[in-house]
Amino acid sequence: MAAGCFDLLHYGHLRYLEEAKKLAGEGGELIVVVARDATILKRKGRPPVMGEEHRRELVEALKPVDRAFLGSVDFDTKAVLESIAPNVIALGYDQEDLSDLLRSGGFRGEIVRLGKYGDISSSKIRALLNSAAKLG
Repeated sequence: MAAGCFDLLHYGHLRYLEEAKKLAGEGGELIVVVARDATILKRKGRPPVMGEEHRRELVEALKPVDRAFLGSVDFDTKAVLESIAPNVIALGYDQEDLSDLLRSGGFRGEIVRLGKYGDISSSKIRALLNSAAKLG
């Protein structure tokens, strides 16, 4: 399982999901949880550029992804873990360490921190777009 906001989908997201799929092993599935709009607003203090269903559809269309779901509205980790029952959870390089939260939610599998892929991020894209808008 992998999770994220996936707002302004970019190369780093694709590579993260490709590496997460490898963790599933031969014949394994990669299930991705896409953050809800309300979760992004609460955690980042700003709304996403793209709506949650659009982000979910884009993520699910990526080759390494077998299925993509929207996260729970109230960030109920236990409910997500019970519904998906992953063996491995792949965390991105910039995601907070959720080990304690995952373990308290009943997760007993492996948690793997993946690296950074490329020199791009949604924040950098957003900053470039804002700069271009100011110039334009």
